[in-house]
Amino acid sequence: MKKLCITLIGIFALTAIAVSQENKIPLIGSKAPSFTLQSTAGLINFPEAFGNNWKILFSHPQDFTPVCTSELLELAFAQKDFDEMGVKIAVISVDNIKVHNDWKLHLEDLDYKQRGKQTINFPILEDLNAKVSRKYGMLHEPVSTNRDIRGVFVIDGQNVIRSVSFYPMEIGRNIDEIKRIVLALKTTDEHKVLTPANWAYGDDLLMPYFPFSASQLTVNPEIKNDFYSVGDRLWFKKTQKNEP
Repeated sequence: MKKLCITLIGIFALTAIAVSQENKIPLIGSKAPSFTLQSTAGLINFPEAFGNNWKILFSHPQDFTPVCTSELLELAFAQKDFDEMGVKIAVISVDNIKVHNDWKLHLEDLDYKQRGKQTINFPILEDLNAKVSRKYGMLHEPVSTNRDIRGVFVIDGQNVIRSVSFYPMEIGRNIDEIKRIVLALKTTDEHKVLTPANWAYGDDLLMPYFPFSASQLTVNPEIKNDFYSVGDRLWFKKTQKNEP
């Protein structure tokens, strides 16, 4: 009896470890886990199907619910902006493909905020057994064991996860903030700079180091006009001619 109890405890512990590992949230800097799911746009192999574009994986709790409906309508309205940034969107939940297709038709028939009807061009993925939701840590069991939390994974062109955020089920996401994150990541990658708190596209940028050397200043005295400091620790690169 004692051996049986020890065996059962061991099995339970191993099962708990396996479930814990299965529900692990992919970390920033790691490769985005691959998966293949059916969607409103056919079979999707994510993230490979989107090539070297940036991607956003956007999870939601349930089709036809008020907050999720408002979020997808905002995403649809912002599709042109994301296209211009070279970003592809994939939406995922545990609802089945028939419900997804019905919801898509419903969404496309709504005139939200008097903007006119929107076409949903991004795929809505069917994660019926929640396997992918667990792979991406989207099931937060203190809240729900069978419905995704509101997750946002920003993935770059090399399929590396660059940003992870989760929102509670009661609160809709700020689509402008998601766009800001992508723009900030692309800007810091391109220019090797940092972005300060509350940065918006077009604002001045933080330098990660002293911006010019004495020899550079000797060769090009005007270089100092491209930068300014706040104290002796914060150096900014101007994106406009005048200092703020």
